[in-house]
Order: sequence, then C-alpha cells, then structure tokens
Amino acid sequence: MVQQKFCQDCSQKRECQDVYKQLGEAEGRSVVSKVVLAFLLPLVVFIVLLAGFERILAGRISAKELRTAVSFLLAVLGTLGLILIIRVIGRLVRTGNFRSI
Repeated sequence: MVQQKFCQDCSQKRECQDVYKQLGEAEGRSVVSKVVLAFLLPLVVFIVLLAGFERILAGRISAKELRTAVSFLLAVLGTLGLILIIRVIGRLVRTGNFRSI
C-alpha cells in the first residue's frame, strides 16, 4: 500500500510501468535449474556433510567442541569442492569441451 502511494507521486511512474510490462512479456529459458544448482544444492550438501561428519567423528573424537569444529571444516571443504566441480563442468559445457571427456 505504501509502495503504491510512493509510485503515484513519482515523476518516472510511466517509465517504470513500461519496464515492468516489458519484463512481464519477455520470453526466455527458465533459470530455475541454475538457481537450484547455485544456491540450494550447496546448502543441502553442506548440511548433509556436516551431519555425516559429525556422526562419523562421534566415535573418534571425544571432545564435542573439537568434533564440531572438525566436522564444520570438513563440510565447508566438501561444499567448496562441490562448487569447484560444478564451475569446472559448467565451463566445459559452455566451451563445448565436455563432449571430449
């Protein structure tokens, strides 16, 4: 409601409406898979790795704080590794070199 009142007093109201209309009519490929790959997958992998390493290290490291720190570090490294792999594969696909592997 506040936004509508703000837009009514704006001198560029017409231009904004045109831009939103053009964006609404734009057609293109869906970016859902890229968004999931870029944001959701690393988050899920981090959570799974953190829980997995916590469970694996439970019998090996008795100090809870140290076990949590080591699990966190390993989960971060695993997630960064996943991100690196995704970026390399994406670069190979964009350049067309993926078929030769």
